[in-house]
Amino acid sequence: MTDTPASAPNPAGPWAIPVRRPLPGDDTPRGTISFPRRVWRLLVAIKDGLALVFLLLFFAALFGLLAGRPNASLPVSKGALLLQLDGIVTEQPAEIDPFAALSGGAQLREYRVRDIVQALETAADDKRVTSVVLDLDRFLGGGQVSLAEIGAAIDKVRAKKKPVLAFATAYTTDSYQVAAHASEIWADDMGGVAIAGPGGSRLYYKGLMDRLGITAHIYRVGTFKSAVEPYLRGDQSPEAKQADLAYAGVLWDKWLADVKAARPKAKLDAFIADTPGAVWAASGDLGQASLSAGLVDKLGGRMAFGARVAEISGAADDSRPWDYNAIPLDNWVAANPPAQKGRAIAVIPVAGEIVDGEASTGTAGGETIAGHILDAASDGGVKAIVLRVDSPGGSVLASEQIRQALLAAKAKKLPIVVSMANVAASGGYWISTPADRIFAEPDTITGSIGVFGILPSFDQALAKIGVTTDGIATTPLSGQPDILGGVNEPFNQLAQASVEQIYARFTGLVAKSRKQPLDKVLPIAEGRVWAGGTARQIGLVDQFGGLPDALAAAAKLAKVDGAFHAKYFEDEPSEWSKLLASLTRDDSADAAAPRGWFGIAAMNRQLAERRLVQDLSMLSASGSVQAACLDCRAYLPVVPRPGATGPKGVFAALALLLR
Repeated sequence: MTDTPASAPNPAGPWAIPVRRPLPGDDTPRGTISFPRRVWRLLVAIKDGLALVFLLLFFAALFGLLAGRPNASLPVSKGALLLQLDGIVTEQPAEIDPFAALSGGAQLREYRVRDIVQALETAADDKRVTSVVLDLDRFLGGGQVSLAEIGAAIDKVRAKKKPVLAFATAYTTDSYQVAAHASEIWADDMGGVAIAGPGGSRLYYKGLMDRLGITAHIYRVGTFKSAVEPYLRGDQSPEAKQADLAYAGVLWDKWLADVKAARPKAKLDAFIADTPGAVWAASGDLGQASLSAGLVDKLGGRMAFGARVAEISGAADDSRPWDYNAIPLDNWVAANPPAQKGRAIAVIPVAGEIVDGEASTGTAGGETIAGHILDAASDGGVKAIVLRVDSPGGSVLASEQIRQALLAAKAKKLPIVVSMANVAASGGYWISTPADRIFAEPDTITGSIGVFGILPSFDQALAKIGVTTDGIATTPLSGQPDILGGVNEPFNQLAQASVEQIYARFTGLVAKSRKQPLDKVLPIAEGRVWAGGTARQIGLVDQFGGLPDALAAAAKLAKVDGAFHAKYFEDEPSEWSKLLASLTRDDSADAAAPRGWFGIAAMNRQLAERRLVQDLSMLSASGSVQAACLDCRAYLPVVPRPGATGPKGVFAALALLLR
């Protein structure tokens, strides 16, 4: 019987898959695939798999964006307005760092103060809101002015006879300032209240720098300009300590007054004066000691607290009596935007460090803020500008760029009013000088009229390991500043002269804007920091008041009759940033996050690490003459902010070399 030829009809029928038969001389075993073909098939499979994965990720991201984004058109249910503040409150939330988010890095959540205030004020008159819940279990605080604004908004809710209930395992200075305004304060049986007040230590690096052979060349003007002291000394100077105690004392007195007005029956002074004694008198039970002192109203866990809220606002599930009807803050804010009636008053936030170039939200880029000011000045519907400042200062060049933009707006006959929030110091005051009026709160931190520059050199450090430098110079400034071979005296003199000239310009601007003789300004300058109450007495501030007062003053200066509204000129976090925030937020991780005193200590350790990073970045990447108040940063939430496009000015070359 002969073999069937390879080209013969398939015996299985004309529609069957033909079977390849070996031809004469074909040595490849039947069913064997060549190596190149295998590689090709593997690459195709990988390509198809990756395409499928990216397609799934795309649709998951799209779904998350559409489903997770608050929608103002959706109805808001009836129940308790839930303010679950797992993070900090700030004037302007920062853009999410995409690399940290995608790599699993912790992203500290930020809540905008005006959103919280708007939510509380609208909830006060809305029948859908039957109570307000302040979940402060993982609250890391905010500036004292911001917390007072939230407290005042809570008082408006209570004035409408609506219950406000607060819960936390452990209350700290910041969280208790907010909770004190609640009608019921709950603490976990394992927690309580412990008030620390302002103060604490900071790191000084002079000893370490001497051991490593790093020389910090400091150029500054101002006896109280203590921003550079950690690189010059091993401790705090008497002048800096005197200034810090002065304004910290004012802030502390204001905190006590706020809390005592909210909780008049609490034995606050005695409890703060001897918290350990109160705890030992309660057999070591901090919660019971807090209850006995009247600082909290109830002790109980989260389930007991939820059951109490459900008694007022109803249970979401009858089988889970602790699961109350809750209205999420984001949904309420989206459904209740501020009214837009009447004429527009531009509000331009300046939040965070002032840096050269452009910067994303949460950092005040000179070009970015100046652009917003010029946009507002070009808007025919804008009748006045309010600059909302919450900044410890920063680059002098960026501050001057913002000031020049304000002068351009004034040239168009637009009134300029400054509203100071928590901090408006150094560069934050520089940009305030064009204002027709300056508003601040008694616990605003301002002043710090002084400038400095820092340039480190490493010639001694290199010499310790046997590395030296040599070369030629055609002028005294050739190759300067030389961070490897050493900064010479001609450059030091030039840099100091530049700093002193900028300081003279700064004090001259203050004297001219405040209509005071220079001899009166110089004693209150020198880099000294002032609390808002003292700043008003010495003429740096015109009057007390918040943003609503500043808006009313701007409308009056613009001769606006009738209604007016705030029109914000600022960048919003991008949709991509919002998507990352929602996708990378791990609710299960939040639920398992540490709470209580040791949990707070762990979170404070992370904040201390961030302050260390800020100090080191100031040494290595200042890049320009600075009008900054580093001590003021202790009174603002510590948040890692995205940088700007880059430094400019005398020290820019050094900054570029160090990066």
